[in-house]
Amino acid sequence: MTGDRDGDRGASGRRGAADARGDAAEDAGRVRRLDRATVDRIAAGEVVTRPARVVGELVDNALDADASRVEIAVDGDGTDRIRVADDGRGMGRADAARAVERHATSKLAPDGDPVGIESLGFRGEALAAIAEAARLELVTSPGDGVGTRVVVDGTAGTAATADETNVEVEPAGRARGTTVVVEDLFATRPARRESLAGADAEFARISSLVADYALANPSVAFSLDHDGSATLSTPGTDRTDALLAVYDRDTASRSTTVDASVDLGVAGPDATGDAPVSVGVAGALAYPSVTRSTRDHVRVSVNGRPVRNDRLAAAVRDGYGRLLPDGREPVAAVDVSLPPGRVDPNVHPAKREVGLRDADAVAEAVASVVEDALTGADLRRSADVATDLDSALDPVGEEDGSRVGAFADADPLGVFRDLYVLVEAGDELLVIDGHAAHERVNYERLARAFDGDPVPTAALDPPATVSLSTDEAAAARAHADDLAALGFETEAFGGGTRRLRTVPAPFGRTADADAFRDALAAVSGSDSGAARDARDDLLADLACHPSLKRGDFDDLADGDLGDLLDRLGECDRPYACPHGRPTVLAVDAATFAAGFGRDR
Repeated sequence: MTGDRDGDRGASGRRGAADARGDAAEDAGRVRRLDRATVDRIAAGEVVTRPARVVGELVDNALDADASRVEIAVDGDGTDRIRVADDGRGMGRADAARAVERHATSKLAPDGDPVGIESLGFRGEALAAIAEAARLELVTSPGDGVGTRVVVDGTAGTAATADETNVEVEPAGRARGTTVVVEDLFATRPARRESLAGADAEFARISSLVADYALANPSVAFSLDHDGSATLSTPGTDRTDALLAVYDRDTASRSTTVDASVDLGVAGPDATGDAPVSVGVAGALAYPSVTRSTRDHVRVSVNGRPVRNDRLAAAVRDGYGRLLPDGREPVAAVDVSLPPGRVDPNVHPAKREVGLRDADAVAEAVASVVEDALTGADLRRSADVATDLDSALDPVGEEDGSRVGAFADADPLGVFRDLYVLVEAGDELLVIDGHAAHERVNYERLARAFDGDPVPTAALDPPATVSLSTDEAAAARAHADDLAALGFETEAFGGGTRRLRTVPAPFGRTADADAFRDALAAVSGSDSGAARDARDDLLADLACHPSLKRGDFDDLADGDLGDLLDRLGECDRPYACPHGRPTVLAVDAATFAAGFGRDR
């Protein structure tokens, strides 16, 4: 029996092996080489994922050409038309025709290593990739004669590349520099187009990216137009002027610039042997009185390339230290200059991240420079927040007072230490943190805006004006409906300024610009599956801004304290503030009796 089983197993194994060999023979014809056109289309999708990537690649090329002025114009969401013009070196006829070929570049030798390269672009694939996904027109001239016009149409029925004959090259008139026009982006890639956000949201990405470049390269004049309207213009003079153009006069006036060099304590090879490696730190730092609720406004660049580098961004924040209020983030633009050999720009397909040698030492240098720059600066804070205590506790819900609250039988006795409300409730003495309780009330009122109930609003007369950075202004247009749902109704008021017509009524106070900016930052960063969490964090922050604080409670009448208890009782979770802290502590009568040695 054992032998039979072994024999059966052996036969089965041989049949399995034979079947496997048959399958392998069949599979041998399944792996095949893709044709060049398909490879190019796939690669184009990797390089050109959205309109902002196109703008970034073209700006890289302009800066590498030593442009002193870069003009960007965008129609719609950027798929309709993008135009980037510069006054850089330009190209001759042969170079212009070759520039649209894949992996043809003037910035990297054929066998070169990207580590150590000094240019922003180096892979030689940007123009070719764009041409695969759109219609591309390039007009360029080195300024010593007739220029060149090159057209590649990737929206044609068949893929158009510079390796084929459907590339047009002809003479054209142009002053020194290069202009690239991209039209009908993703026309042949409907899935890619459908994956994009709305026109305002896509332009907000572009606006933020151009602002990054403008702050990283303040000596270059940048301009950005959207649908024919100017949204950003920097003069190309210095960092303060760039900060003024990207943000506003208030931010620029309450800022300082920094330009310092620090030895890293490590050696690097040079012509004479080992010399110390130094890092340059230059930038503009807004004072701690100018803050935001998110980290998006800590802009970091390395050798003029805007990058995302959590270590460097954290170093900037470390330099501010405890100067920042809790939960607030600084506004800063810092460029870190390093020898090219210490930077690897090839660690991210979009070149938005870089690898750094001696990253910890570089971060420590950045933090120390920022800290030194802020030492002794005029960091006094001023607040301009109107207070309307009479309407702070206006009731919500039905006029008939339906829904009996949890504190219906509670009677306020008074206030202790200008903050704690003492309440008699049956056999208990309740101690209520007045600020935390008011936070809970405001939070749940605002939360109803996202559960189908409109949030009550109060009109501002006259409307308040809020100065926004260029990317904040674009985000405000993109998320106007979300902001209105929160009670912030705005309208454009020229440049980066918006008029704030209404604020959420549950506040009971006039919301300041920081509250509006917090709302804007939260809704513009809620594209992912974490939108609900981001929104809840926003509501918690917004609820805190106007809530009654220590010192406000002595001015309240007993009736106002009773209204606060009623509103707290109507909440779904009255016993914790939105940040998780308790709102109510209770001491029962038996505890007092035991303490005083009484029976009851």
